[in-house]
Amino acid sequence: MAHIAKLRLLLASAFGPAIALLLLLSFAGYVVLGSNGVLAWGDYTRQLRQAQGELKKTQEARAELRNRVEALDPRRVDPDLADELIRRQLGVIHHDEVIVPLN
Repeated sequence: MAHIAKLRLLLASAFGPAIALLLLLSFAGYVVLGSNGVLAWGDYTRQLRQAQGELKKTQEARAELRNRVEALDPRRVDPDLADELIRRQLGVIHHDEVIVPLN
């Protein structure tokens, strides 16, 4: 009977540290394997590089559009661009004209 009481006392005294150790291990596992963990770092880096590439393309397209809009400003219209747009819209391009697209 004394052995059983000692065993119960030992188990009861080990219960708190065992729970703390399990919590510590679960937190450590989440740090490594969780959605924001160490193993997800590579995927986030890849997504960041991809997003930066898309941002660069979008900024280049925006700069091209900004230049085109500035060329069509009513106060100082670019004559070549205006002529190109008018001819394209009206369909008045002669058969012997050569149009060189810049794109």
